[in-house]
Amino acid sequence: MTTNPKVAIVMGSISDKDVMAEAGKALAEFDISYEAHVMSAHRTPDRVHDFVSAAYEKGFRVFIAGAGKSAHLAGVVASLSCLPVIGVPMQTSDLGGLDSLLSTVQMPPGIPVATTAIGKAGARNAGLLAVSILAASDEELYKKLKTFRASMAAKISKDDEQLQKEDWIVNR
Repeated sequence: MTTNPKVAIVMGSISDKDVMAEAGKALAEFDISYEAHVMSAHRTPDRVHDFVSAAYEKGFRVFIAGAGKSAHLAGVVASLSCLPVIGVPMQTSDLGGLDSLLSTVQMPPGIPVATTAIGKAGARNAGLLAVSILAASDEELYKKLKTFRASMAAKISKDDEQLQKEDWIVNR
């Protein structure tokens, strides 16, 4: 989606694409337009600076940034913009993503980055958090989000009803 994008999804490497696609899917469920780009805080700092610095004027209202290892992308984006930034730590081969999580969550006071879980679940939640942020000033979107959450609750209730009908516990 690129029509009047509200969310910028940025990732440090093309290898993050499959994980960050979960954020895009969540946004698409709510008809929120977004753009996705590969840019590196370390390898293309000028590109990050130029994109982030112009984002507000282009209509973006939230950043979702995914990166692994040192995971500086979300922090650099936050340092360049007053828009909300949601960091998605990537799973890594060295420490399983704990390095990314700690790098993303440990921001200095004054430059906040909301941080989600490592990997695909975190990317999906980042998309949903962006929806929540945008819903704060959009009544229609707020209603869609409430309906979405109510449907999740209804599914859990239905699952519980099903479980209660089953004899699944051994040695009662």
